[in-house]
Amino acid sequence: MPEIDPITLSVVQGSLETAQREMTTTMMHTARSSVLNIARDYSNALFDAEGQMLIQGQDIPIHLGSLMPATKAVIERFEGDVAEGDVMYHNDPAHSGSHILDCCMYKPVFVDGELRYWTVSKGHVTDIGGPVPSGYNPEATEIYAEGLRIPPVKLWEGGEVREDVRDLLLANVRSEEDWKGDLNAQYGAVNIGERHLQRLVDRYGGETVDACFDRLLDRAESAMREELETIPDGTYEGTVPLEDSGHGLGEIEITARVTVDGDEASVELESPEQVPYYINSYEANSVSGVYLGFMMLLQLDPPYNEGLYRPISVDVGEPGTVTNAETPAPHVNCTTTPSETITDAVRTALEEAVPERAVASWGHTSGVNIAGENPERGTPYTTMVLASIISGAGAAHDMDGWHSRGPLCCFGALSSGDVEIMEHMYPIVLHRYSLRPDSGGAGRQRGGCGTIWEVEPRDHEMQVIMWGEARKTETPNALGAYNTLREPKLGRVEHEGEDGEVEEYRENAILTVAPGERARNYNPGGGGVGDPTTRPVEAVAEDVKQGIVTHEGAREEYGVAVREDGSVDEAETERLRAGRGNESPEESGPVPGGER
Repeated sequence: MPEIDPITLSVVQGSLETAQREMTTTMMHTARSSVLNIARDYSNALFDAEGQMLIQGQDIPIHLGSLMPATKAVIERFEGDVAEGDVMYHNDPAHSGSHILDCCMYKPVFVDGELRYWTVSKGHVTDIGGPVPSGYNPEATEIYAEGLRIPPVKLWEGGEVREDVRDLLLANVRSEEDWKGDLNAQYGAVNIGERHLQRLVDRYGGETVDACFDRLLDRAESAMREELETIPDGTYEGTVPLEDSGHGLGEIEITARVTVDGDEASVELESPEQVPYYINSYEANSVSGVYLGFMMLLQLDPPYNEGLYRPISVDVGEPGTVTNAETPAPHVNCTTTPSETITDAVRTALEEAVPERAVASWGHTSGVNIAGENPERGTPYTTMVLASIISGAGAAHDMDGWHSRGPLCCFGALSSGDVEIMEHMYPIVLHRYSLRPDSGGAGRQRGGCGTIWEVEPRDHEMQVIMWGEARKTETPNALGAYNTLREPKLGRVEHEGEDGEVEEYRENAILTVAPGERARNYNPGGGGVGDPTTRPVEAVAEDVKQGIVTHEGAREEYGVAVREDGSVDEAETERLRAGRGNESPEESGPVPGGER
């Protein structure tokens, strides 16, 4: 093993980061669908020949955790059958995919005829076939009713596209042009990654480059071990309800038992038997949710690679359960529900261990997709509206949550894009996209606000497909934070008819919205941290001034009386807070989503 000086190591690390960023930039500028070129629902990573992740970008967390077992599954599937110019493709959760809408491209990288690395690009496609546009079928009772499953296949062979395989994929989706463009974008991304790795080896030699990669993996592992050692040894437990969005499944809970022993941690998930509804999670997706729970608390610096996760072992539960689903369990909603619940269970357990580092949950996903026929072009369209799921970030023990940054599973990596671009791409009018007052969890540190997204179709009837949760259970708070206003904390969808009559939906459903009618999606905010009545009065008054908290919210949740002119009624505030201080959260009537 060659000696590695700090400068060479730093240059190699920077080259890896540059390669990953250029893969991401390639996706952003060349992808066809709004899901990728506007919302950026994709992730890129580089791996060694054995499938160890050398670098992950600051992309979608729920993608990145599952990329590690998925890449190993593809390597195993094609062992002995890999040549230069090959590109593999897959989405199947039974082969460690996350869900079938996240389609992944893998390119082996050869140097001097030897397989040395893999470049990988995962992207959420606009449609995956099946009975419901955009893939979220709330009536699916098995995976076969959700869309096209793609086990690992070769999409390019020896540098030539396999047109028979590509045509098979395109024949099964509604958004053929988007698919073609997105496939080419992913192909460009993995080729960019390949070029960077080959240049790096050309410059420094394979032995030196691999020694640097080993050092970076070890550095990330050491950083994780150092952080785990700051957590007192013991077993900690977090239990969080999983929302039933309208199928009469009854109460479902997910429990995470986190055991910390020195510089290592192990996690056991416990959940009920898998259900005939699309909230089951296969193993790789559940592991991703666990990893995010640790990263929320520990907030480590780069490098981000597989070394981070070496000290953490995960048992996702008995086969055939919600967190360790088996075929034919339906699952498409799993990257939000229950992955966010898994993350919250781990986060809650760690809050018990180190309350001084507690963070509240981010808003869970409550979104809509749209589909219809473009009346100007006479062609169908469908898209996942990621702008509709931008909820609020949770507060930390020392700072308020950011507004419109969620949801939890994406952890700030999504972009909602410009309203005008969405209106140009699709036959719709967006009437409103704004922050939602009082949606952030009340606490000493306040949760960030969620959003309201309002749409109307132009000259055609449009399908609106609801998916996600957060419509019955509020975003979990931390360290004694509790809410007294319930409605602004929950998600919901409204359908406003041409006559102004409004119908409200709390359960996942498919609506038809005609011209002159509107659909509105209300997103939850992030959770709060600490007792709301200990939030500084001047901070509450500023929140009211900025429209983040209403006058009612200031009074009911924080015990602060703010006059219409923005000044604080100090006598009334003192009375309100004195009375609140004599009550426990239970006595003042908390609602689900308070301290867990």
